[in-house]
Amino acid sequence: MSDSSPADLAITFRSLTRRLREARGDLGDGAVTTQVAAIDRHLARAAQLMRSTSDPAAVADAIEAVPADGWGDELTELRTIALELGRELRAVAAANPDLAD
Repeated sequence: MSDSSPADLAITFRSLTRRLREARGDLGDGAVTTQVAAIDRHLARAAQLMRSTSDPAAVADAIEAVPADGWGDELTELRTIALELGRELRAVAAANPDLAD
């Protein structure tokens, strides 16, 4: 994600709910509490950066609303957050026995 564009980041955030649902499958809350809490923290930080709610679609909308020349250091932090979100999603998927190879 280090070279990801704002459009790429918006797609990442917009697809987060679906990707979490797919990774989680039928796992109960207790099985992925740590990962879901981390995802929530990352979303909260992204929302703070973008001055939006922590809903992934709202973060994506806020990212798309920034003009190309309007980005500063928050773009780098959003890229880092996106990487962390991916890591947490992979951890959720790894805990799901239905996704085991």
